[in-house]
Amino acid sequence: MFQKKITMNKKVCIYCGANTGNFEEIVAQTIQLCDLLIAQDFDLVYGGGETGLMGIIAQQFLSQGRKVIGIRPQKLITDESAQSGLTELIVVKDMHERKGKMIALADVCIALPGGVGTLDEIIDVYTQVKIGFLDKFCGILNVNNYYKGLEVLLANMVEKGFLKTDAKDLLCIANSPEALMAAINDSSAN
Repeated sequence: MFQKKITMNKKVCIYCGANTGNFEEIVAQTIQLCDLLIAQDFDLVYGGGETGLMGIIAQQFLSQGRKVIGIRPQKLITDESAQSGLTELIVVKDMHERKGKMIALADVCIALPGGVGTLDEIIDVYTQVKIGFLDKFCGILNVNNYYKGLEVLLANMVEKGFLKTDAKDLLCIANSPEALMAAINDSSAN
């Protein structure tokens, strides 16, 4: 289904919330996915935050000795701070530059539950893959149907003739960490 080839870099960009949400399964599946990625020698590229899911993923990768690259606009460092102990912190001028840098450094882009910023980031990657500007795997961990509304919207776009089914399928929406990891592995085998 996916043809995106993962190179030897093995860097995963994870987009996620600066909050943990109010559903325990989100945190549990986040940690489980991180552990699966770490077991396959992935390093992390992410938004550089220290709170919420962002802080959890950074600590999970760092605690296992993996490289963690945070990319953060100066405004967010001033307003909210940044995760300490990162392998590298890249300071950028704005969110647009941050998104571009995160995409450029990663082989795989994944969204966990998050807010509108998370949605913006993964849709940006997906759009660029769909159009052909990027050749990367992009996927979503759909914990407890968190992204059900997006699935309905994409299906409606197909039904109304605004999106082709094969283009819709370039965005992997997986309901478990194992399913998402299997899709990543399938993409690298093709």
